Amino acid sequence: MRRRDLMIASAAVATPAVAQAPRLLRFVPQANLTSLDPIWTTANITRNHAYMVFDTLYGLDAQFNARPQMAEGHAVEDDGKRITITLRSGLKWHDGEAVRAQDCVVSLRRWMRRNPSGQQLERQLEEMAALDDRRFVLRLRRPFPLLFAALASPVNPVAFMMPERLASTDPFQQIREAIGSGPYRFNPREYNSGSLVVYERFADYAPTPNGPTSFTAGPKVAHFDRVEWRIITDAATSAGALQTGEIDWFEQPPPELQQLLRRNRNIHQEPIDPLPLTGILRFNFLHGPFDRKEMRQALLPAINQADYMSAIVGTDPALFRTGVGMFTPGTPLASDAGLAPLQGPRSLDRARDMLRAAGYTNQTIRLIGPTDILAPSAMTQVAGDMFRRLGVNLDFVLTDWGTVVQRRASREPVERGGWNAFLTAFSSTDFMDPAGHFPLRGNGLNSWPGWPTIPRLEELRDAWFDAPDLATQQRIAREMQTTGMDELPFIPVGAYMSVTAHRNNLRDRVPGFAMFWNIRRA
Repeated sequence: MRRRDLMIASAAVATPAVAQAPRLLRFVPQANLTSLDPIWTTANITRNHAYMVFDTLYGLDAQFNARPQMAEGHAVEDDGKRITITLRSGLKWHDGEAVRAQDCVVSLRRWMRRNPSGQQLERQLEEMAALDDRRFVLRLRRPFPLLFAALASPVNPVAFMMPERLASTDPFQQIREAIGSGPYRFNPREYNSGSLVVYERFADYAPTPNGPTSFTAGPKVAHFDRVEWRIITDAATSAGALQTGEIDWFEQPPPELQQLLRRNRNIHQEPIDPLPLTGILRFNFLHGPFDRKEMRQALLPAINQADYMSAIVGTDPALFRTGVGMFTPGTPLASDAGLAPLQGPRSLDRARDMLRAAGYTNQTIRLIGPTDILAPSAMTQVAGDMFRRLGVNLDFVLTDWGTVVQRRASREPVERGGWNAFLTAFSSTDFMDPAGHFPLRGNGLNSWPGWPTIPRLEELRDAWFDAPDLATQQRIAREMQTTGMDELPFIPVGAYMSVTAHRNNLRDRVPGFAMFWNIRRA
């Protein structure tokens, strides 16, 4: 699995991560940062925050190879069942304490509880323990060939390393401070949720000497002393600030403003990721009416992927994909298996008939969604219109994205503040394969919000991990998609290219998502 287009400029390791004028980068993110904990939530805004503050044992390069990051290296023994990882010397936390192997052991245990690949690893783990301050060992019941890929994966939740005192927090509870060992320090004194997030270059950060900068691997050289995330919910205000130079980077301008920004020669626009992001309609399996498969299936004739995607990026067909299944379009596991219900003429009448046949009797359907983040907001409005035209008893609840993230974690029924459906989008890497594809899990209360119980998906996923070659992986992925389109843990509503905009004087942005190393001002 290679992404040949994901090429970035190298950063010279010999260049120290010190003052490179000008020292301030001003950025408008896609949403407000409401959670500091990248293990507790799968929100991409928190992942982007976390990559500034925390670091990982391994990084993933543009060719999807795992490369040592905090790790100096590793030794594999006993036919792959004993792995010893050695940390680079001199690593420090932002509070000045040394990074220890024990910190990493506790961090990995917390991550394994929430990450799909980590959960698979935990099932095969016999023991994990620190040998000394720089070395720890994993003893496995059987080899886990995807270990280093899992540790390097940027799929939420990412295997970020934290001090033991933070990593000891219950993985289903949020940490309350952000102390990492990454290239930037989070400034809690200036943090104002809904207004401003400030990061300061960590003077004691030592970029890895391992190869060139490439995606999340290689030297993470900080060229700015201070990065400010300015939370501006009005897109037109953000676009105006970008044009006047009050901000440097607008992560996600909507389509109508992209046209305006194209006319400004001081602004550059490009896809933030060379591969598309997939949008999904997620169901709550714990409570009616979508606890029944027939109710979920009844919506399929009403789903028009082009409607959902054009609401995000406009009508330019180059910016969105239809005929999208459960794996990222353009990657080896993507296929058309099981997609017939999403193809051909769309019919609201057919969907209404199927709802009645499934036993729908005017039960409340609560659709939750945001007003302040482009893709989920646009898709939620399309879904709301679809539900209205289907004539269901719709409770349409719109709030800010942070509230949606908090609310979707509730397992309560609708009458106690719960929910039935929401829409969101995922980065290309999230849906490339079953390893990190947590919306395609079927492990009940241990799965991502929605909590589907689909044993066949879990069986196929286990088989995928043991697949000896790509052809076998592809066969299993086709069956997973066929099963998924029958059981519907979610409905794929298309894929789109997310466009980002920044001032022309910024150079060497790392493609993929909003990353703040390597980028500099010319």
